[in-house]
Amino acid sequence: MSDKYIVSARKYRPSTFHSVVGQQSLTHTLKTAIASGRLAHAYLFCGPRGVGKTTCARIFAKTINCEHPTPEGEACNECPSCKAFNEQRSYNINELDAASNNSVDNIRDLTEQVRIPPQTGRYRVFIIDEVHMLSQAAFNAFLKTLEEPPAYAIFILATTEKQKVIPTILSRCQIYDFARITVPDIVQQLQYVCEQENIEAEPAALNVIAQKADGAMRDALSIFDQVAASTEGHITYQSALDNLNVLDYDYYFRLVECFLAGDVNQSLLIYKEIRDRGFDSQFFINGLAQHLRDLMVAATPQTRKLLEMNDEVAQRYGEQSTKLAPAFYYRALDLCNTCDLNYRNASSKQLLVELTLVKLCQLVTPQPQQAAQPSIQKITPATAPAQPAPQARPAAPQQTQAVAQPQRQSQPQPQPQQAPPRPAMPARPVAPVSAGQPLPRALGNKPRFMANVTGSGSVAVEKQEEASVQPQRTEAFTVEQLLEAWQDYMDQHPQEKALLTTMSYAKPQPEGNGGEHYVMTVASPTEQKNVEEHKAALMKFLTDAVKNDRLTLDVKLSDVPMDTPKILSPREVVDQIKQHNPNFTQFLKDFDLGLA
Repeated sequence: MSDKYIVSARKYRPSTFHSVVGQQSLTHTLKTAIASGRLAHAYLFCGPRGVGKTTCARIFAKTINCEHPTPEGEACNECPSCKAFNEQRSYNINELDAASNNSVDNIRDLTEQVRIPPQTGRYRVFIIDEVHMLSQAAFNAFLKTLEEPPAYAIFILATTEKQKVIPTILSRCQIYDFARITVPDIVQQLQYVCEQENIEAEPAALNVIAQKADGAMRDALSIFDQVAASTEGHITYQSALDNLNVLDYDYYFRLVECFLAGDVNQSLLIYKEIRDRGFDSQFFINGLAQHLRDLMVAATPQTRKLLEMNDEVAQRYGEQSTKLAPAFYYRALDLCNTCDLNYRNASSKQLLVELTLVKLCQLVTPQPQQAAQPSIQKITPATAPAQPAPQARPAAPQQTQAVAQPQRQSQPQPQPQQAPPRPAMPARPVAPVSAGQPLPRALGNKPRFMANVTGSGSVAVEKQEEASVQPQRTEAFTVEQLLEAWQDYMDQHPQEKALLTTMSYAKPQPEGNGGEHYVMTVASPTEQKNVEEHKAALMKFLTDAVKNDRLTLDVKLSDVPMDTPKILSPREVVDQIKQHNPNFTQFLKDFDLGLA
């Protein structure tokens, strides 16, 4: 075993802008700024972990101090400044880890170093990593130096959580957002490492490593070292799956075939096979949702570029996506998302996932009972089978008999006395009565739904129309009965505080000798308005209680003015206290109190 082994994340760490992976537009901007001499005094590099923030800060610091930069804007790596940087002995570059040095004293030490000009080179660069970890006091101590640094000082702040940096710091920096590195870029860099290390690797295996890294090049190189060490220099797709505990997408392809065939049993067996391999059910359902999403974007050439995978796997996704309709993806993704949301609170998590698989299998193939269920169609008199219509009256209107004549020709009409009594049912719509035909006598001359109804349904609706017209109630009642109903209304509406207060003292009094007209006298317009708002419900209750629809109630405002207490001002209150208690004046003088 060699003692000179260096992990790939350190060995293949970029030393030039050109070697930075996946940040071409950002590095081009930095090289242009260096070439034109338009350098800011403070930069903020933010983005996910492992995408090259600190690396670009070091390359930037080395390049601006290079004595002989290349025409491409890169450092020459030959001048004394570049050699000192490469050998990690340059005094012009100072790094501070804010995660462990986040106090005010650490920032004060940094500001003291800022006062010292560079001995060689043109700039002193201060790189503060994880700057969001600084305390509030440290941020405040750093503000003045960051706003007005010496001409030779440049600050580069790096963070993974830009939202935690205070706005006063953000406003003093040029902000560069580093993007996640795409899967193809990571795969290309891993292939370069394989060539340098003489390691054989299948493209599908490198694709699995790149997806596992989730956009971080440093994580991808660390995972690569782990898989390469276990496979002794020959990385296969299966070895990558076994080492990284990644679920093979072949399971998901098989599950989608089960969904297409409606094979519930096979889908449950595949799920059991996945659980037997030790995979978590929520991890499985999230992977299935991701697989369905990839199928959806692979269905059209416009969105196929959203797939982050090699061409061979993308072609397989495209072939299977042609077998499914767009509506399937929307409903299937919704089912997977619902399962994921309910997973934490489910008492039987396995049953929840299995039910989701059953529903997915039923999205394409309908259930047998649903397929065999006859469709419900609207029945018209021309196509409806003849049915006996029992007569609810001795004589039906002439127009109704004329409409029902075709039914009596197809089947004999049963005798009226033999028809069993049955409750009124909603009538089935039939052909409307012609324009010149008179309406039934029971409906008068008003167009109603009854004009298009025949048979027993017509009789039922006629009875309903007659029942809705009730005679006016005119039972006699006494004042005591009305007051008793008045009190019952108050007892049943305890929540109406203001109304109950008014009803308690302003009780109805009879007006005239009729005994059906009453007057309620209130003291203020506010009370009158409150009673009028509730008058409809109150009168409905009273008329039902006394069984007399002729009862009326007028709400009048009292002509007698009420003795309302006078509202005193603060000064009048103090004067009254002075009159009743002479010592109160001395109290105000002792404590120097008074009214404003």
